[in-house]
Amino acid sequence: MTNTFENLNLNANLIEGLKKQGITEPTDIQSEAIPWVLQNRDVIAQSQTGSGKTLAYLLPIFQRLDQSKREMQAIVLAPTHELAMQIDKQIKLLSQNSETGITSLGIIGEVNVTRQIEKLREKPHIIVGSTGRILELIKKKKISAHTIKTIVIDEGDRLLDEKNIENVKAVIKTTLRDRQLLVFSATVSEKAMNTAKDLMKEPQVIRVEDKTMISPNIQHYYTVAEQRDKIEVLRKLIAAVNPYKAIVFINKSEETQLAASKLQFHHIKAYGIFGGAEKEERKKALEGLRSGDIQILVASDIAARGLDIQDVTHIFNLDLPEDSKGYLHRVGRTGRMGKSGIALSIVTEKETALIKKYEKDFSITIEKKEVYKGAVVDPGKGRPLQYKRPQPGKKTVAKRIKKASPK
Repeated sequence: MTNTFENLNLNANLIEGLKKQGITEPTDIQSEAIPWVLQNRDVIAQSQTGSGKTLAYLLPIFQRLDQSKREMQAIVLAPTHELAMQIDKQIKLLSQNSETGITSLGIIGEVNVTRQIEKLREKPHIIVGSTGRILELIKKKKISAHTIKTIVIDEGDRLLDEKNIENVKAVIKTTLRDRQLLVFSATVSEKAMNTAKDLMKEPQVIRVEDKTMISPNIQHYYTVAEQRDKIEVLRKLIAAVNPYKAIVFINKSEETQLAASKLQFHHIKAYGIFGGAEKEERKKALEGLRSGDIQILVASDIAARGLDIQDVTHIFNLDLPEDSKGYLHRVGRTGRMGKSGIALSIVTEKETALIKKYEKDFSITIEKKEVYKGAVVDPGKGRPLQYKRPQPGKKTVAKRIKKASPK
């Protein structure tokens, strides 16, 4: 398998730009997808959350763009405003680091359309945003669809569903027939696959299996508690490890607000979002985490989907997912891009069977710990461990928490 960006025939300036982000080797999805996208092939790509899908399509798009032309050449469709803004942020960062001069603009609904039209006059190379607003601006002839060479459908499973497909099709129909179409998603159902194929020209289908692999930069721990005591144990764990930025996962969406309120009562900067949360609530949560006003986000798996939160140092499981892949996706939100991360699960005695299952499925060790006098310790030892706190933004390889020497 190709294991260098040089072997993928990427330009030297892009490779140097990646190094500035601490990225030196391609992920599996990047190795598989980049060559096909560079060949102007339509692609359907499936790979798990946190596997580097965004760069898998952005890098070849950057290479194929003609930055000397002041014209719109690519559109990236995203299902949520926060994901669209995150992609736009990555484009700007890559452009700055690689010194390519490629420009982009985030286009989302519920924002003043007049300001967006003014910015579109600058002819950004890449447009990123929500399907509805992009379609609206194409109809107003503010986005030049005839110059678009590539369309990316990010989180394809969501954008190709019954709720969104008509707008997606409408955007595609405004472009020339020889444009390239790329679909990237963590999951691709059979229905979404068939829908995508109907829109494409002999697409190359890429599936990078989860491989039950978890980043080696993540340290895994669990502590046992009675169900009624879980929130109190969570509070003590948060006090002990003082996470820079953390997500607490709960199985039942309706319990997120209650859990967040209990943490807030103890002066912990927590915020809960549930599955049906309005866009404003999700936006408030993201902005709070970025600014530091929120330290802990309490969420269900459904509520967390589509939220791309940078520099998450800790994942807490207040409930365990029955499916091993659920654990994989949750903890995969920390320990990204070479940074270290911690996953802490609070379980009942009955739930320890799931811990053993995760260990077997992922070939990992999940060490048992407890909280004693404000520190995370080995069970029954009563001595604090040397705790290495993950550093946000710093590329490190996570090391095991070492036992302290007896005094």
